[in-house]
Amino acid sequence: MIRGFSTGSSGMKVDLRRFFRACNPSKVLRVENAEDRKYYIDFSKVRGAEIIEELGQTIALMSPEPTCQLFTGHIGCGKSTELLRLKAELEKQGFHVVYFESSQDLDMGDVDLSDILLAIARQVSESLEAINISFKSRYFTNLFKDFVELLKTPIEIDSGELSWGIGKITLKAKESPQVRTQLRQYLEPQTENLLKAINKELLSPAQTELEKQGKQGLVVIVDNLDRVDNRLMSSGKTLPEYLFIGRGDQLGNLNCHVVYTIPLVLMFSNEREALKNRLGGGTNPMVLPMVPVQLKDGSEYLEGLMLLRQMVLARAFPELDPQERLNLIEEVFDSAETLDRLCRVSGGHVRNLLSLLYTCLRKRKTLPITRDRLEIAIAEAGNELSLAIAADEWELLRRVAQSKKVTGEKQYQTLLRSMFVFEYRNDRGELWFDLNPVLAEVKQL
Repeated sequence: MIRGFSTGSSGMKVDLRRFFRACNPSKVLRVENAEDRKYYIDFSKVRGAEIIEELGQTIALMSPEPTCQLFTGHIGCGKSTELLRLKAELEKQGFHVVYFESSQDLDMGDVDLSDILLAIARQVSESLEAINISFKSRYFTNLFKDFVELLKTPIEIDSGELSWGIGKITLKAKESPQVRTQLRQYLEPQTENLLKAINKELLSPAQTELEKQGKQGLVVIVDNLDRVDNRLMSSGKTLPEYLFIGRGDQLGNLNCHVVYTIPLVLMFSNEREALKNRLGGGTNPMVLPMVPVQLKDGSEYLEGLMLLRQMVLARAFPELDPQERLNLIEEVFDSAETLDRLCRVSGGHVRNLLSLLYTCLRKRKTLPITRDRLEIAIAEAGNELSLAIAADEWELLRRVAQSKKVTGEKQYQTLLRSMFVFEYRNDRGELWFDLNPVLAEVKQL
């Protein structure tokens, strides 16, 4: 039975049910939410750059001129949480911000330019309608009619609500590969018309109406595009290369501020410069690295370790200040060393840390968490991860452990995408790679 754990002498209580939910690795913190804000830890000082501040400052300084910025990093390293923080910060400055997870609108294994543009149009129009800003669009009214005729299926589309009509189309396309193919065949020859319609009939009028409401401008944050499948297409290009490089000029030509998440693999592509120039407007993508718990030379990085401790303890004692939490470590763990062991073995990957903690809590729903319980969770994680490693890849991992380098797209595919290796940076711009510490303990290494 799950119940609160009494700390006895201190008089404090860990609400185990609340702690367990807060440690859910799939939970994305929304800093505009007062409860979530209690759990948020700012890692920017140890990650090597204040990335969210830089993205926000670029938008603020460039307004009203549109910007297109690119953001990437390991899946699970905290990108969504940081983008939601960017949303909250920009809204404080008076911007109207549309944030959405593209994976809810799109099939990540089969995405094309028109799919992304339609998803943006739907999300923007829906967000504007929520604040009583709506528009009639001749282009989309005709598109709705043509779409119904194209499918030869009766679909009730009310052209009065732009977001509703686009939503009908995108939902059908996501559900059916056949519908997706038909829609793309129809839209591909008129991609420029689609883009012009979004700009002239939606985004530009939206900017005007938002200005009347005293807003600084419109910002669209498209999250989860980093999950686009890396499959090879018939052209010989991968799907991310086709979308973000081949069609980059069009994706970057929206009449508002846009932040796209992109797959980390593109940072290792031979066409990285083309990506920077076509979609990034001459600016490199911003990379969110791991939280370092040790430096390139292997020495301990205490500042990173201290912040990871707070990330864990904030979930147990969200109302307390950092020092008060440290005084109560042994109400959650059998020792401070067990907490530090958890932080170090996570490699500074925030979702991995929460996953190990969540596993410990599931195994035995009592506190404190013992060192033995943690070691079992670490061993299980290492064994599961090592099942995917081929014989020749063990040698590749050994070389990374020695050189701290990963080069080329092939090595990226093998090592980083599979979460075998993590990327780190410091405030001097130095970049290095190291093994996922869970793997480093497997006997093959």
